[in-house]
Amino acid sequence: MGTVIAIANQKGGVGKTTCAINLGGALASLGHRVLCIDLDPQANLSVGLGVDLNAVDRGMAHVMVDPDVPLASIIRPTKTPMLDVAPTTIDLSAAEVELMMAIGREMALRDKLGHEVVGAYDFVIVDCPPTLGLLTLNALVAADGVIIPVQTQYYALKGVAALLKIIKTVQTRLNPRLRVLGLLPTFYDSRTILGRDMLASLHDLGDHQIFRTVIRQSVKIGEAPTAGVPITVYEPRSEAAKSFIDLAKEVTGAH
Repeated sequence: MGTVIAIANQKGGVGKTTCAINLGGALASLGHRVLCIDLDPQANLSVGLGVDLNAVDRGMAHVMVDPDVPLASIIRPTKTPMLDVAPTTIDLSAAEVELMMAIGREMALRDKLGHEVVGAYDFVIVDCPPTLGLLTLNALVAADGVIIPVQTQYYALKGVAALLKIIKTVQTRLNPRLRVLGLLPTFYDSRTILGRDMLASLHDLGDHQIFRTVIRQSVKIGEAPTAGVPITVYEPRSEAAKSFIDLAKEVTGAH
């Protein structure tokens, strides 16, 4: 059975989708079968993996609210070998509202994943929206582990405690197997005192694992989505690609 990993942080702009795409690509480059699930209505993961949203007839919105639409039916290959995607569209926003009225609404994604999908992959990466709403809750209930990208800036650290509290509640009431795999420092700039101070401050957030890998600011990471591929394909010899390979190795050792 594959390992389901949610990439979550209710603050936008922390590199959550970047982490999901490029961790998925790095794991695939190491020979693992990977599925990336886009659970963010902004659909940036889908676009970043080369999906034409105009060609998506059914996506995660349909999967989450329609019992007759299996997750396997919307999965499609990407340009990257060993890496598949379950795309979404803006319709997922309306689906979240509809889901609020459903019985067992927190379990919708877990139920749709099932043994068929999880068994077909080594890793399933779920990109969550930048909220602590029902879609993120579904990802946490379905996941074996969660990675929390944290931008090494002052305001970015403020919301992490709230997310950790939600995770603890999920562990207690809904998903006792859920583990925090680690906090992932992103957009790190070692040239600034603030960046170095904020990196040190991550260790004050509790006894949670801090990944040794640090994702630094990079022009190449920003360019890769325009080609519809992860950085490990777009610029495999770059420092950014090496960082995500290092992260993938940490994850495979921790799962």
